[in-house]
Amino acid sequence: MDVVLRAVHDSDLPVFFRQMNDPEAVHMAAFTAEDPADWGAFQSLWKGIRASDSVARAILADGDVVGSASVYGEPGEREVTYWVDRAYWGRGVATAALRELLAEVPERPLYARAAADNTGSRRVLEKCGFKVTAQVSGFANARGEEIDEVVLTLDG
Repeated sequence: MDVVLRAVHDSDLPVFFRQMNDPEAVHMAAFTAEDPADWGAFQSLWKGIRASDSVARAILADGDVVGSASVYGEPGEREVTYWVDRAYWGRGVATAALRELLAEVPERPLYARAAADNTGSRRVLEKCGFKVTAQVSGFANARGEEIDEVVLTLDG
């Protein structure tokens, strides 16, 4: 499967919105928007992302938009985030996309966060060189409760 990143197009947003409303994926991600079904809030979020100094990319697998990957935040505190359509989980798409994003954004350190029980996301991050550096807890909108979260760091 050919995985590439490209700039986000307006036409990607409805695809991202659909992907980010998959109940199983939302539960796994845990730390999601308060109301993932709020299209207006979703559009506002992406407008801000695209207007900022974030590096936001659409993930394409064999030419189809299957997710997004971004680096955002203040210098020295920047984080990576990604979302891949559940139909592509376990097929190496997230790992390939994250590797491409990390090659495009050479600054280090970079950080990532994942629900402690999200073993798939943790595995992707660790394959790309991130190391668990802290365990914290936070309120997970998707689960309606405080849960354990890991913080991972990618150093130079």
